[in-house]
Amino acid sequence: MTEPSSAPAPSTSDGVGTVHAVVLDVPDLTAESNFWTALTDGAVTKATDDWITVVTPDRWGIAFQLAPDLVPPQWPGQEHPQQAHLDLYVPDLAAAGTRAVELGATVLRENEQWITLADPAGHPFDVCLDEKSDGVSVMGATFDCADASALARFWSDMMGEPVTYDADGVAMLGGPRPLLFQTVEGYNPPRWPDPAYPQQLHLDIEVPDLDAGEAAVLALGATRLPGEGDDFRVFADPAGHPFCLVH
Repeated sequence: MTEPSSAPAPSTSDGVGTVHAVVLDVPDLTAESNFWTALTDGAVTKATDDWITVVTPDRWGIAFQLAPDLVPPQWPGQEHPQQAHLDLYVPDLAAAGTRAVELGATVLRENEQWITLADPAGHPFDVCLDEKSDGVSVMGATFDCADASALARFWSDMMGEPVTYDADGVAMLGGPRPLLFQTVEGYNPPRWPDPAYPQQLHLDIEVPDLDAGEAAVLALGATRLPGEGDDFRVFADPAGHPFCLVH
């Protein structure tokens, strides 16, 4: 975990859209949504046969889409990488770690400032100490990549938010839905929709117009991927992470 710098850089654009939800691929919708609902004290706002959305008290959307044959991450290696993870703030690290384990998480690594755990589907996440935090809150989503600085610049233009930290292989965007990027040695990107190289999770980015949004993200360096519907289209960022524009 890294705190943002005291002198944020100015935003370079108005951005293309806003983060609508962080979406995790899961083999068991009920188990995963129950875990995250209890952990964050969130509430289910949408439920179908293949999708559940939970909204946290701090208004983050965490969604789950059914992926019966998901190849789970094996953190920290790059043979079956995590690709991305959620960071949570908690006021009491030991209590939060104990609570997460009681709900079904597995401890992967601990230190004095944060604990890395895996949720029931195997997705790593961090609970990070913030004594000022009022309960569990979502700090942001962190993406693995080969070049944190370069990927942060892409997403800064995408979201219209400044890069508030960029040093030592870690970069961070400000704004109401912070995104972080960490350089990983031997980075092994997703190859969606190849199930052997899964995305693990992705962002849904809400835009006012899909055609205009597509033109904008392609101009910034995104790649169009297979998959679309009346209200969404699928892309990959320069590091290979899929994301959806949704309307």
